[in-house]
Amino acid sequence: MADKKKKKDLDRNRTVDPAALEILSCTEGSGVETAYDRYLNMQPQCQYGNSGVCCTICIQGPCRITKKASKGICGAPAYTIVARNLIRAVLGGTSAHSDHGLHTTLALGEVADGNVKDYGIADPEKLKRLAERLEIVTEGRSDREILREVVDLALEDFTRVNGKYSAWLEKSVIPQRIEKFIECNIMPYSIHRTIAESMAQTHMGMDADPVNLVFQALKSALCDFVGMHIATDLSDVLFGTPSPSASEANMGVLEENMVNIALHGHNPILSEMVVKAAKEMQEEAREAGAEGIKCMGICCTGNEVLMRQGVAPLTNFLSQELAIMTGAVDAMVVDIQCIMPGIQSVAECYHTKIITTIPNAKIPSSYYIDFDETRAMEKAREIVRVAIETFKQRDPSKVNIPKVKNKVIAGFSLEAFEELLSSVNPDEPYKVITDAIEQGELEGLVLFAGCNNLKVPHDESHHTIAVELAKNNILPVATGCAAGTYAKLGLLNSDAVEKYAGEGLKAFINRLDEANKEKLNGEKLPLIFHMGSCVDNTRAYDLMTALARQWKVDTPKVPYAASAPEAMSEKAVSIGSWCVTLGMPVHVGVIPPIPGSPLVDGIALQIAQDVYGGYFMWEEDPQEAAQKLLAAIRERTWKLKVHKAAAEQYETELSPTW
Repeated sequence: MADKKKKKDLDRNRTVDPAALEILSCTEGSGVETAYDRYLNMQPQCQYGNSGVCCTICIQGPCRITKKASKGICGAPAYTIVARNLIRAVLGGTSAHSDHGLHTTLALGEVADGNVKDYGIADPEKLKRLAERLEIVTEGRSDREILREVVDLALEDFTRVNGKYSAWLEKSVIPQRIEKFIECNIMPYSIHRTIAESMAQTHMGMDADPVNLVFQALKSALCDFVGMHIATDLSDVLFGTPSPSASEANMGVLEENMVNIALHGHNPILSEMVVKAAKEMQEEAREAGAEGIKCMGICCTGNEVLMRQGVAPLTNFLSQELAIMTGAVDAMVVDIQCIMPGIQSVAECYHTKIITTIPNAKIPSSYYIDFDETRAMEKAREIVRVAIETFKQRDPSKVNIPKVKNKVIAGFSLEAFEELLSSVNPDEPYKVITDAIEQGELEGLVLFAGCNNLKVPHDESHHTIAVELAKNNILPVATGCAAGTYAKLGLLNSDAVEKYAGEGLKAFINRLDEANKEKLNGEKLPLIFHMGSCVDNTRAYDLMTALARQWKVDTPKVPYAASAPEAMSEKAVSIGSWCVTLGMPVHVGVIPPIPGSPLVDGIALQIAQDVYGGYFMWEEDPQEAAQKLLAAIRERTWKLKVHKAAAEQYETELSPTW
C-alpha cells in the first residue's frame, strides 16, 4: 500500500516548474482536484482512441478496429477512420483560430465605420504595410478608408465561395508554395467553404480514400494559417505591433497586498481593455484596502498583453488551476480557448471569481459579464470592480505565493526582429541570418510551439529540447505555451545565453546586442525569441519565408524546423499540418491518434516530404527529439551549401527546388 501511495505521489507531480511543484506539494490531501489528479484518475487511457481507430461519426458505433473486427459496421477500414478523425481534429483547430480571427476582423470593421469609441488604429504604418502586401491602394486615402478595404478582403477570405483564392495565403507565402498547392488541388478559396466541404467529406458514407482525405486535411490546415494570419495582422493594427520589452514570469509575480487579476485565454480585444481599466482604477483598489491592482497573464492572452503591455506571465495552460491555489488571485478573467472547466471547482475552494466574458465560452456557476466592444471600457471597469470587491473576501491564511519568478525579454514581432537585424545590415537584414548559417556560426532555426500535455511531464520536454538545440547553435524562437515555459523557467533573458548557448549562437546574439544596445534600453537579448501567442505562429513562419526569399529558394530548402514537444489541442494538430504543408520538418512530442493506420502514419512521416517538402517526426523522448531535429536541420544546411557551391561553380542561379 505504501509503495502504491509513493507511486501516486510521484506521478501526480508531473512538472518541472518549481512554482507548480511547490503548490502541488502544499495542497496534497486538501481535496482540491486539479488536472494532475484527473490525469491519474483517467489511467489507463483508451488505446483505441490513442491510435485513432475508434469511429463515432455515426451512431451505429462506436466502432473499434481490432484483430477480430478489421472494419467498422459500414465497412470503413482503419485508414479511413484515422484519416477522417484527422480531418476533424484539424477542423477543430482551424475553427478555433478562425473564430478568433473573425472576431478581430469584425471589431476592426466597427473601427473603420466609426462605431466604437474605445478602439482605434494603433499602428497606421502596419496598416499601410499590410494593405500594400494585399495590393490595396494606400496613396491619397485615409487610414479608415484603407482599413475598410482590408477588412472587406479579410471577410472575403472567410466567406468566398469560388473565383479568387485566399488573398492572405496567396500574398503571404512565396509563389512556389502557391504553385504546389494549386497543383495538388489544396489551395482554398475561403475558410468557411473549406470547413463546410471538409465536414461533408467526412460524413458517414462519403469519402473513404485516405490519401484524398489527408490532402483535404492539409487544405483545411491552410485555412488555419489564413485565420491565424488575419488575427495577427489585424491585432497589430488594432493594438500596435509588438517590440521588445522587459517583464517577469511565474507565480512569484503575484503580490500579496495587490488586487491580482489573471487574464486567461487568447483574445486581446478583452484583455487589452482590462489592463487599461486596471491602470485607471488604482485608487479604487487602494480605497478597498489594497496597495493597487496588478494584471498578469495565463496562456496566449498572457502572451498578447506581455508583448504589447509588459504584463507579467503567471503560468501556462497546464497549471492554470494552480494559480488559483495560491489563494492570491482575486479574479481570473477568461475569454476563449484552452480554459479548463475545472478552474471553477478550484475557485469555489478559495475566494477567486471566475469571470467568463464570451457567449460561446461559458462555465457553469462562473460570474458572467457579457463583453461588448461598443461599451468596451465600461465592461472592463465592471470586470475590475468585481476583482476589487473580491479582494475584500480574501483569506490571508490561504495565501501561499511561491517565491519563484524570472526576468523576461519578449515582444519579437517579425518587424521587431527585422529591426534588430537591420542594425547589422540595413540593406539586407535577413542576410545576417543566412550568412551566419552559411559560415557555420548557426546551424539553423527552430520554432517551439504547442501546448502542455500530462502524457509527458509538464514543461520538461520544452525545456530539455530547447537547451540541447541552443547548445548546438540552433537559433530558437517560440510562441504560445512553449514560450510560457521558457518565460517561467528563465530562458527568455540574457543569463540563459551565457548558460546554454553554443559558441556560435552566443556570438550571433552578442553581435545583435552590440548593434542594438542603444535601442534595447540597457537590456540584452534573450536565448529564445518570444514571437507571441498561438495565432502568432504565422509570424514565425513569415520569418522562414523571409529567409527563403533572401536565398531565393522554396521554403523546404530552408534549415528551419518546428517542434511541439507537449502538443495537446486540435489547434496544435492544425498548426503542425500547415507547417508540414508549407515545407517544415515538424517534431511532435505526444503522438497524435494516427498510428492505428500504418498508411496514414506513413503519409505523415514520409510521403508528405516527397510532395510538400515538410514532414512529421513523432518522438516522446526529449533528448532523442533534439537529435532528430538537429539532424533534420543539418541535412538542409548541408544540401543548401552543396547547391550553393554548385551554382557558384557553374555560374548559375541557386536552384529554388529542394
